[in-house]
Amino acid sequence: MIEKIIEYSARNKFLTITLTLFLLVWALFAIRRIPLDAIPDLSDAQVIIFTEWPGRSPTLIEDQITYPIITSLISAPKVKGVRGQSMLGLSFVYVIFEDGTDLYWARSRVLEYMQGVSGKLPEGVAPTLGPDATGVGWIFQYALVDESGRHDLAALRSFQDWTLRYWLQSVPGVAEVASIGGFVKQYQVNIDPNKLAAFRIPLNHLIMAIRASNNDVGGRVIEQGGREYVVRGLGYLKSLEDIRIIPIGTDAKGTPIRVEDVATVTIGPDIRRGVAEMDGKGEVIGGIIVMRYGENALNVIKGVKEKIKEITPSLPPGVKIVATYDRSDLIGQAIDTLKQTLTEELVIVSLVIFLFLWHIPSAAIPIMTIPIAVLLSFIPMYYLGLTSNIMSLAGIAISIGVIVDGAIVQVENAYRKLERAQQDGATKLPREIRLQAIKEVGPSIFFALLVVAVSFIPIFTLEAQEGRLFKPLGFTKTMVMAVAAILSITLTPAIMMLFAQKAFLGIRPGWLQSMTNHLLVGKYYPEERHPMSRLLMWAYQPLLEFVLRHRKLVLIAALIAVLSTVPVYLRLGSEFMPPLNEGTILYMPTTLPGISITEATRILRLQDKILKEFPEVLSVFGKIGEAK
Repeated sequence: MIEKIIEYSARNKFLTITLTLFLLVWALFAIRRIPLDAIPDLSDAQVIIFTEWPGRSPTLIEDQITYPIITSLISAPKVKGVRGQSMLGLSFVYVIFEDGTDLYWARSRVLEYMQGVSGKLPEGVAPTLGPDATGVGWIFQYALVDESGRHDLAALRSFQDWTLRYWLQSVPGVAEVASIGGFVKQYQVNIDPNKLAAFRIPLNHLIMAIRASNNDVGGRVIEQGGREYVVRGLGYLKSLEDIRIIPIGTDAKGTPIRVEDVATVTIGPDIRRGVAEMDGKGEVIGGIIVMRYGENALNVIKGVKEKIKEITPSLPPGVKIVATYDRSDLIGQAIDTLKQTLTEELVIVSLVIFLFLWHIPSAAIPIMTIPIAVLLSFIPMYYLGLTSNIMSLAGIAISIGVIVDGAIVQVENAYRKLERAQQDGATKLPREIRLQAIKEVGPSIFFALLVVAVSFIPIFTLEAQEGRLFKPLGFTKTMVMAVAAILSITLTPAIMMLFAQKAFLGIRPGWLQSMTNHLLVGKYYPEERHPMSRLLMWAYQPLLEFVLRHRKLVLIAALIAVLSTVPVYLRLGSEFMPPLNEGTILYMPTTLPGISITEATRILRLQDKILKEFPEVLSVFGKIGEAK
């Protein structure tokens, strides 16, 4: 079967090469659409449930919200674990699913189970799902800075929450824009309990009155002049004065009692649970861009940057957006490093092949196989949903030397057959000699490459983070070797038979045909006259004779050399991840529990100021607390 494929590909070389060119175009299509990232996504398939109940203690949040949600979701299908975290006014529940679970399937299951738990929660509490993102979705971060001093932190936070956030969320691939720092503006009603008691008005009556007054209502329609007019009651609160004049009751004489009679209405900040600071100069407003699951990180970051450039003229006077974290730098560096490594390996392998064969047509065949096999491996990568990152591309890099093994053996065998035929003056056509040489070793090469391809199958048994880190490498290594095995019985025979033709593309006899034949056919050297073989045999023969004469000494020396590596091996360190010089350092200090937001802000500013004094540091962005 394999020999028939080889013979068909060799006999129909132009068809085989045309199909390969079509596949190369397909590969370029896949390369342009494969998601790019620095490292594989190591996070679990998880869904976050966020619940807010303002002003309640962590203990009450745990008993009334976190615990009921956890107990309801722990029996959901494919759930590996459920973790809860309760804090002042907030509850977070992390539902972790088994490896390989589709994130959107998991989110739909959580929504189904949350319908059953809604009746167990306090009135008015509405849990919400977190963004459809993963743990590595944090791809871009910025600070909203006002160096002119014309805008306070409350105004900047309002602009971030109500304008800038929605501009950036419109970028394709952005799941969420989280805000941190500044002051969240509120309408605050500061009640005087003595006045409230003097008027004998319950507190909940005041709350209900304000709530009921902030509403639009609709009525019937009236006809006038042949047209219908809808009757509406406009009651949304738009100013402090609207709140002050809300009636909450009457006194003994029937005079209305308004909110301003028992309370002071002002604009003030919400309780602060997060602070952002930059370069030790003072507080700023921060924004965190979270990428949607499965998106191309590099494309999303480019879209965010383009959007920021587009909206810069619309920012308030004196305000600018400063990038404080940008993963595209790491992605670009990782991809460029691997591209450089692949190029260097390609050049080195090609040079070695040429030096050892000393024959341009024979050397060109395996050299052409390397980039073609690498490019074609991106087609299955794209349709398997793999990301182009440092681990998946590393699988290609470590395969470079093995890709050409099949082509080298085929070319070497054909080279020797043709060289002997040239010496013996055989009358058999060169293309027939070459085809016979290919068929002689083709099946063995095909199965040998497949054996190498399946050698990485044990990697697919890894689970959890280890599996998510190394499986992309195993996939790409296996796919590259499988592609190389297929090329060894299709494209390689076709190219070899193409080079076997003395009259190429109908070139007429003359000096052009002579030059073309020299390049495409070349001259075959016997092994004893081959320049590289003569040099190597000159250096290798004395060494071989010495080893054969002193066998015991050589074996003892080899054993000692192996044993000497044991102490070195025991002193070697180990790391889960390869070192990545991202240029961005995440510094996470801890402090005593219960520290006030004011003291934490003072410490944060002092730390950032000290770190900024190092000459190597470009900028320092510090944050404490939560972003939402």
